[in-house]
Amino acid sequence: MRDAYIEELDSIFDDLAGICRRVEISVSLATEALMTGNAAIAERVISEDIEIDNARERVEETAFNLLLLQQPVAGDLRTVVAALRMVSELERMGDLSVHVAKVARLRVPDVAVPDEIRPTIAQMAAVAEDMVSRVSSVIVGRDVEAAIALGKDDEEMDGLRRQSFAELLSDDWTHGVEAAVDVALLGRYYERIADHAVSIANRIVFVVTGHKPRAVGE
Repeated sequence: MRDAYIEELDSIFDDLAGICRRVEISVSLATEALMTGNAAIAERVISEDIEIDNARERVEETAFNLLLLQQPVAGDLRTVVAALRMVSELERMGDLSVHVAKVARLRVPDVAVPDEIRPTIAQMAAVAEDMVSRVSSVIVGRDVEAAIALGKDDEEMDGLRRQSFAELLSDDWTHGVEAAVDVALLGRYYERIADHAVSIANRIVFVVTGHKPRAVGE
């Protein structure tokens, strides 16, 4: 009986990692749609977000059943509660990818990101995608060191966000208010994806150690 219970706990984390991999694909495709003005790819990101929502519901159902039937305590309870919070953050990361895709779709046949700021936005997207990928490994391995290291990438993202604002406010900006709003929103979306990745990493540290991390960027 106890073995089956442990397997169910482990299966929740396997499912979380699977959702994380879906989110990674969504971030990548949304960025491709953004940088190429490809409406079909943007629509794919938007339509396939339902799969992330459905996967979240399955994790929640498993977690609630464990709470109801097994009444976990101490470390097991900490694990289940953390999983419920992590799956909500993963779903939000998927939603943020959809927001990026919608900006891309809105500007078709044009490309939403002006040439001058493309390198900055592309780097923000690359950092966000890398962080999502690494979160998947952190979840599977419950790797505390890797979780803490993830916070360093969040500092890079914060720097890129400041850089994007500097470019928007520069006297050299000639693309008008509409493009400036798009770029400001896109920067926020990628930044929030990174924030959620760090938050999930924090929760893994808490699950494993029982202590809230201080070294991970909160």
